[in-house]
Amino acid sequence: MIDTKINTLLTVVKAGSFTKAAQELHLTQPAVSHHIRLLEKEFGVKLFKPDKKELAPTEEGEVLIKYARRLVAVSNSARLAMEDCRTQAKHLTIGITQTAGENLMPQVIALYCNEHPDTHIKIRTDTIKKLYNRLELYELDIAVVEGVLPNRKFGSVLLDTDHLCLIVSPQHPFAARQSVQLEELKSEKLILRPSGAGTRMLFDTCLHNHLETIKNFNVMMELDNITMIKELVSLNLGVSIIARSACKEEIKSGALSVVPIEGVTMVREIHMVYQRDFSHLEILEDFKRIYNGLY
Repeated sequence: MIDTKINTLLTVVKAGSFTKAAQELHLTQPAVSHHIRLLEKEFGVKLFKPDKKELAPTEEGEVLIKYARRLVAVSNSARLAMEDCRTQAKHLTIGITQTAGENLMPQVIALYCNEHPDTHIKIRTDTIKKLYNRLELYELDIAVVEGVLPNRKFGSVLLDTDHLCLIVSPQHPFAARQSVQLEELKSEKLILRPSGAGTRMLFDTCLHNHLETIKNFNVMMELDNITMIKELVSLNLGVSIIARSACKEEIKSGALSVVPIEGVTMVREIHMVYQRDFSHLEILEDFKRIYNGLY
């Protein structure tokens, strides 16, 4: 289904040079160059900048590469769907954020697969932005994300409503307090998710709503690993703002303490997001049923 020239283009981008792409494709370098010239002639644009030091797509090239990746993803999905029809099976790829990975979602998916042995699911963990990009390119069937949907091009099912909280070590002075002021966090060592993470974006928005900025706080460390954040906080090496659902077990066991921040509420919604032509909406309802049954 995929034009050979499109495959050549994506291989050139991946390899970073015409020579390496030719080796990977088992073609000569002139043949690779010819494929690219044919594409440029077909679309009437230059696909790469004339800089011999580094292969870089032009603005038009970036657009074509985006659609080429989408074309390949759709083609792969079509082949898999045809195979599923033949074998009466289902193959899905689900993207989840790190926070979703720390709560019940992987367990929900495993329980669903046990209920439906003919279903096979791949899980991809990434940031919200990258998950939306992959969903748009049809590289994912479903994305489980937190926060507000970026636009209405996707369909969604609300899975849960969660909130962020301040976590500290039981040995931290805050642990004995009924609450703390937002101002008091400025003197603490914060261990936070990176700026592209949903949890971090919600915290930054909350600060903005309170006429504050993250620059006024001491962000000692940024980690894209929730388990490590919880371990560092439990060792009293800093404090953090994370989703309560991601630290339920540690709160229950006493490894972490939650302290309310006066006047601050950070509520977030968890959605299952999908392309509007997704054909297995019943799976989303089953996920929600299993998820609610675990709480």
